[in-house]
Amino acid sequence: MLDGMPLVDAHVHAPRLSTLKPAWREWAAEFGGRYDWRSAYSADGDPVPASLDALLESEGVDRALLFCEYSPRATGIQPIEDNLPLVAHNPDRFRLVANVNPHLHHPVAAEVERQLSMGAVALKVHPVHGAFSPADRELYAAYEVCADRGVPVIVHTGSSTFPGSRARFGDPALLVDVVEDFPSLDVIFAHGGRGWWYDVAAFLALAKPNVWLDVAGLPPHKLPTYYARHDFTRLATRMVFGTDWPGVPGVARNARAFAGLGLPEEVLRGVLAGNAAKLFPGLGI
Repeated sequence: MLDGMPLVDAHVHAPRLSTLKPAWREWAAEFGGRYDWRSAYSADGDPVPASLDALLESEGVDRALLFCEYSPRATGIQPIEDNLPLVAHNPDRFRLVANVNPHLHHPVAAEVERQLSMGAVALKVHPVHGAFSPADRELYAAYEVCADRGVPVIVHTGSSTFPGSRARFGDPALLVDVVEDFPSLDVIFAHGGRGWWYDVAAFLALAKPNVWLDVAGLPPHKLPTYYARHDFTRLATRMVFGTDWPGVPGVARNARAFAGLGLPEEVLRGVLAGNAAKLFPGLGI
């Protein structure tokens, strides 16, 4: 807990550094440079389960959702199997998030089933790094699996700085058909439409009961400006806290910055943990 409130970091990357392209390490050094994230890693560049667990404990994190990613053109291959030792070390704190890329996985439904069978509590798709539309009909089979299982889908929305990315696939409007075709499927817009599409992401989160905003990678103090055209308190009821760790100046620091926005306590508790508890099965928080 942090300052008496449960805390879920719903957007954490803890890959083996040897699986990544140089741009990822440069990103982590630039955005997490004031944060001692490397203390959770071995000299060989592998996450040390006990060290990462202790670091997140010190930051007040009760649950952390660990992302994997299959994006060879942008960041590299970060297989879900690499996160298994972290979950094995502390299955109470760590949870898996699955990932598929339709250019690599066929059939995608079978791969989603495989990763969910490992205990994943959500599916992440990264159209910007993978250079595909999130509305690609091949992905509908994956969405159907998640809808049937009651598992949410997290979709990267907004820009990315990594070479090989295709920003046009980060437009949240591309997901309108998906949201409407799968009304029982919760769809979480990672990074909240970062860059050009804050208004589109916010409009859909307020208009559609199955759309949520993951605010990872966004400085909390700037959120009211990014979403200035919307009722921020109402919009915050649709938000899920995440940091994009390790590209963050600190989990506790970001959570406290969010607390400093003056939201009603019930809304703040929802952002920091309550909304995640509703969305991700089995968090037990």
